[in-house]
Amino acid sequence: MALALRVPEELSARVPAEQRGPGRDRSSVRLLVSRGTAATHHRFPELPSVLRAGDLLVVNTSPTLAAAVDGRLGHARVVVHFSTRGDDGRWAVELREPDERGTTGPRPGGPAGTAVALPGGVRLVYEEPLAAGSERLWWVRATGDVPALLGRHGRPIRYSYTERDQPLAAYQTVFALPYAGGAGSAEMPSAARPFTESIVSRLVSRGVQFAPITLHTGVASTESHEPPYAERFEVPEASARLINAARAAGQNVIAVGTTAVRAVESAVDGEGVVRTARGWTDLVVTPERGVRVVDGLLTGLHEPEASHLLMLEAVAGRAAVDRAYEEALRGRYLWHEFGDVHLILPEENPHAVRCSGNFR
Repeated sequence: MALALRVPEELSARVPAEQRGPGRDRSSVRLLVSRGTAATHHRFPELPSVLRAGDLLVVNTSPTLAAAVDGRLGHARVVVHFSTRGDDGRWAVELREPDERGTTGPRPGGPAGTAVALPGGVRLVYEEPLAAGSERLWWVRATGDVPALLGRHGRPIRYSYTERDQPLAAYQTVFALPYAGGAGSAEMPSAARPFTESIVSRLVSRGVQFAPITLHTGVASTESHEPPYAERFEVPEASARLINAARAAGQNVIAVGTTAVRAVESAVDGEGVVRTARGWTDLVVTPERGVRVVDGLLTGLHEPEASHLLMLEAVAGRAAVDRAYEEALRGRYLWHEFGDVHLILPEENPHAVRCSGNFR
């Protein structure tokens, strides 16, 4: 799915919300709410009044890694983005070309046998592409302790639309937990970024429930918009029970982020029951496949070519996504991981088409 629209460059969120003015915190973003083709405009702190008692939010507890490290390929400067650690100890990495703005551009990896030198004596040796026909991500064998390398020399992955480097804390969500072996996400599960402890407390007080899952995200394809590769995930037993109970009671199951959709929909059996699951998922949620568990989705605003839009269409339908993005553009919403967010809910009245609220 590609939307027939263009997002002006000035609508890219260049810094976190809390840095865009005095008295702001990470919840100081706007919230577009879609119910079918009806759209309303809110501030994110209004979320507790938008949701109903008994609604269930599925949240990703994966922490964000400092996954970008400077290196050398011969005499050339490169940046390595660590994406995913395989079961055999190898890492999937993306090689990037540094620019003069402190960000990076695409650079093919490989060929096999190529060696990249990193700080602390760590060395990467290229072995094979992660996917046939693509030179972007490669499996490499690392000599040395990669989690320790990231802890000492890594920084969060940053893209060209951002203004400057940010501390790792700016990329952690309130739901992030530490994982054994330094596991985590190459890029922030950003839909959850606007949540604060105060908003979580208000949601709990209202009767909204939370079901934690884990999906460690790999490196996104910002230039070519490839579908996501296989990622490690877990849906624990307690969360599976909460999701099944909410569905049985007729309550909305709302995924916070596309990562939560991918994890939950990977744990559904043939009868539509969510089971305890862990391992790797290569599921790509499309309109043809549809969703079996998720009723709603809280997500950021994606570029018109992004593969994530297929998932939004699977949840809401093409007409609803088209309408929401038209509203987001008209309302001057901000895009990307530090930007505004979009909540897709089931239709209350399929015949209602309305837009309310102001844009300030």
